[in-house]
Amino acid sequence: MMYHYPINYNTGGTMRPNKIKQMWANNEPVLAGWLSSGDPYCAEAMAHAGFDAVIIDMQHGFAVTPDRAVACLQAISTTDVTPVVRMSWNEPKDIQFVLDAGAYGVIVPLVDTKEQAERAVGAAKYPPIGYRSHGPNRARLYAGMDYTKFANDEIFVLAMIETKTGIENIEEIATVPGLDGFYIGPADLAMSYGIDPLLGPDNWNKDPVHMAACQTVLDVAKAHNLVPCHHSSNAADAKTKFAQGFLMCQTGGDVNMVLNTGINDVKTVRG
Repeated sequence: MMYHYPINYNTGGTMRPNKIKQMWANNEPVLAGWLSSGDPYCAEAMAHAGFDAVIIDMQHGFAVTPDRAVACLQAISTTDVTPVVRMSWNEPKDIQFVLDAGAYGVIVPLVDTKEQAERAVGAAKYPPIGYRSHGPNRARLYAGMDYTKFANDEIFVLAMIETKTGIENIEEIATVPGLDGFYIGPADLAMSYGIDPLLGPDNWNKDPVHMAACQTVLDVAKAHNLVPCHHSSNAADAKTKFAQGFLMCQTGGDVNMVLNTGINDVKTVRG
């Protein structure tokens, strides 16, 4: 005998709203957690820590394979925290994969030209804005069955500006329809200008060339009604960037949190 059970789809009236985009619309800064471990347990814990979003790092995070990324998205969705993925590269099939899996935003690295920005936005948006293929299998379970109707409005795409070339082309990049904002990668940006990235934010935040490049991103974003975001290394750095006008930062990754807490605890006990 065959038993047929009803499928429990989220059939709510409209797509689950993107809390981050709502905050940006009100000019509110978004504080994100950064997940480098690819561990669903850590993703769930971070989502319960009070962050507005959790960003899964598929570029420099280790063991963040596609299946692990999906598991992390599922873990984050036990809360109302917004799930975001920093892509490993500007690869359309990968962008479409994480969006179909339920990511509500993508951060695309090393966008240096208008054409590269168009490639990223096109992969993330359904026609007529982009060329994203239809297949939001997990996304509609998380977001609602009318996901396709509202996805272009709710999903966001951020272009990482992290090279001298990207700075030089930023005015053109800003004209790409469907692009939501910029996300500065300060370490790569430092390298691009000949600044040692290992010196860290205490150095590049005071370097006049680096500071001018970041200010350019901020100014162009505001001029084009785009969202300026900045990768930050710790809570103090995030607070500084928010004061400058950036609208999304994070306090450092889960692995660094474990490392730094461990170092401090050992010092406390052993002196």
